[in-house]
This record gives sequence, C-alpha cells and structure tokens, in this order.
Amino acid sequence: MSTQQITPELRQWIIEQATAGHSAHALLKAMVERGWDEDVATDAMEEVLQAYLRERGLTVPAVPAATQPPPASLVPEPDLAGSPSTVWAGDREVQVVMSMHDPRVVVFGGFLSDEECDELMALAAPRLVRSETVKTDTGTSEVNEARTSDGMFFRRGENALCERIEQRIATLLRWPVENGEGLQVLRYRPGAEYKPHYDYFDPAQPGTPTILRRGGQRVGTLVMYLNTPARGGGTTFPDARLEVAPVKGHAVFFSYARPHPSTRTLHGGAPVLEGEKWVATKWLRAGRFE
Repeated sequence: MSTQQITPELRQWIIEQATAGHSAHALLKAMVERGWDEDVATDAMEEVLQAYLRERGLTVPAVPAATQPPPASLVPEPDLAGSPSTVWAGDREVQVVMSMHDPRVVVFGGFLSDEECDELMALAAPRLVRSETVKTDTGTSEVNEARTSDGMFFRRGENALCERIEQRIATLLRWPVENGEGLQVLRYRPGAEYKPHYDYFDPAQPGTPTILRRGGQRVGTLVMYLNTPARGGGTTFPDARLEVAPVKGHAVFFSYARPHPSTRTLHGGAPVLEGEKWVATKWLRAGRFE
C-alpha cells in the first residue's frame, strides 16, 4: 500500500471489509495505520465503495465529515531557502543541524549559549512543581501519569533573559512574539518521561473552545535543551521514526498546520536513563496569546 495507488487487491480488501460490516470510519482508520495518506485513503475508499454499490443500484454515504482533517492554517517557518548551514536569529547565528519536511521538524544547534542555559535553570529551579497536562475535556489542567517531570512557567517577557530568548524565537521562526505562550521549563529526573502526545488542542474535546479563547490553536513548538543528560531523554517522533538527541544549547522545532494526526507530529520525551534532563519549551499560537 506504500504506492498510494488503488490496486485490484486494495479494491477487494475495501469491499470485503465493508461487506463484513465495518464502518467507513473503521476502514479509514485501518488504512491510515497501514501508511496511507488520509486524503488519498478517503478518496480511494469512496471511489471503490461508490462503484461497487452503483453496480447494485445502491448508494453509500460519503465518509463522515468528522474524519476529514480541519483546514490548514499558517504556521511559523524559519527561512531555510537555499538550504543554509546557519540562519540569523536576530542576535546570533544558529546552526541548521537537520531539516525534515514531513513532518516539519528542524533541529538547531547553538540556539542558546551555555550561560543562557545555566541562568534559565537557576531562575526556574526554586519554582519547580510536578508538571501538569491540559485537560481538553474541561479546559483546565491536571497531574497526569504520562508526564513525570517537574516544571514551571515564566510569563512572557517576565525577565530580561526570557525577553531575549522570546525575541530570538520570533526572529528565527518569523512569528510574532505576542503569539507565543510563556516559556515552560521542565526537569526530568532518572526514569522520568513524557509519553507520546500531540501539542495541539483536540477540536473534538468540549474544553477546547475555552482554551482557544486565549490565542487560538497551537501551531508550532520549540523545545530547547538546557543540559545534556548522560543517557536517554531524546525527543521522539514515532510516526517519523525519528529521535532528536538532547544536546545543551540545541533546540528542535516542529509545526502542525492543522490539529490532526495527519501532521505526523506525535512526539514524546523518552525516559532519562542516567542523569537529569532540563528543557525549555515555547508553544506558538495562531493568534495573540493573552
């Protein structure tokens, strides 16, 4: 199925699954899990089933709208035209270590200096508490066993260091400072992890409209590594089979044009196997974050 073509074998499989009573949603889910692009899978399924039922004088409803990805929106994007090895971030040159387009993932080297990393950790340390995750069913947050770290938030522009880093992010990613949430600093002790998840807010959850009032959807994430753990702690992207090593001063950026798994931005923080891991995360919103 990696060819993304409607082969006779695929037609037969779709017909067999449908006549066995499986729903259109279940068929689409199975095809996506087998590596199909969702839009291509939807078109293929509708074409095959419509043709099959037309031969029998019947009709089949279109795939439910809920299975269709939402429209794409503008996202932050560094200026990497011409495949540069470095890019200007307003006050320093940043190395382009790796650039992937699907999913959109870029690794930057030397985004933060050692001194900036150390200062950010020192400022955050006294305010660390057990990390929480957003509850999109209510719009609140809670401690979750999937996230076993300690963390805190700086207000946007809370101090000179945060203000300098936020302006650097805005310049590098060509996205307004006011469209960013405050920096979050996290500390992962040995064994701590953050299981794979998406950073966007699920539109199907009842609490999402409340969250979106403060600046709209999240459309991009920048994770900055404040130290280098002895072992483990990489940022993983399971759908892309990618793991980014946590190197002090480096940062990984990824964007998601729609709040949907088709962005392939499922990601997580692998368990720290030895030492500690400190990161600072910046989430970017579609609009002004208040």
